[in-house]
Amino acid sequence: MAREQTLADKISSSSLWRSVVRHGYPDTQRNQALIIASNVFLHIHPVKIKRYATKVTYTFCLGGLSFFMFLVLTGTGVLLMFYYIPSADLAYQSMVAIEADVTFGQLMRNMHRWSAQGMVIAVFLHMCRVFYTGSYKPPREFNWVIGILLLVTTFLLSFTGYLLPWDQLALWAITVGTEIGGAAPLLGEYVNLILRGDFEIGQSALIRFYTLHVLFLPLVAAFLMAVHFWRIRKDGGISGPL
Repeated sequence: MAREQTLADKISSSSLWRSVVRHGYPDTQRNQALIIASNVFLHIHPVKIKRYATKVTYTFCLGGLSFFMFLVLTGTGVLLMFYYIPSADLAYQSMVAIEADVTFGQLMRNMHRWSAQGMVIAVFLHMCRVFYTGSYKPPREFNWVIGILLLVTTFLLSFTGYLLPWDQLALWAITVGTEIGGAAPLLGEYVNLILRGDFEIGQSALIRFYTLHVLFLPLVAAFLMAVHFWRIRKDGGISGPL
């Protein structure tokens, strides 16, 4: 006599469920392996790790701290975007209003600012740790290059965010930054114009750096971090001491 299908059986055998879950219940070694292989979060972490990788004093969790700072920056940045106005006439007033009028606005801005500085420090120290322990050596050269790109992206994120209050510090910072780009040989004038969007620093420059800060650079950082984590996993996890 055929067993009557339960509600759970009907759900698990439906096409909608199979489109989301591509494996059965983890009651066999094959299904357990499929769960790990098909889940991006589980696949990042290896099943086994070396003993030295559990020592805090070897890595000081600098890579994890950098990623945590990025998550804090993303969350607080999204909240700040609800109130910040990327206008040359209203940007500074909106920053003042965030701190004075918005509930927990000053807390959000301070968390965003201090997390940005903390991420720069954590990423820099992480690079120093990787260099000191020789973790850039074969077969990890490619991931070292990805780390360098992440360091540069972190600096650019910090710099573009520094300009958004549009106060005197931001004005002179963007002046110096664009003049540095303008000093490039042959293409300097075009680089300066691309960065400013105009012949003078104004609304065009602010909206360009705002777009870089809230859209382009975070996407670049997220993509590079995904590749970075994937390469760590494929290269056998955290490298051992020299």
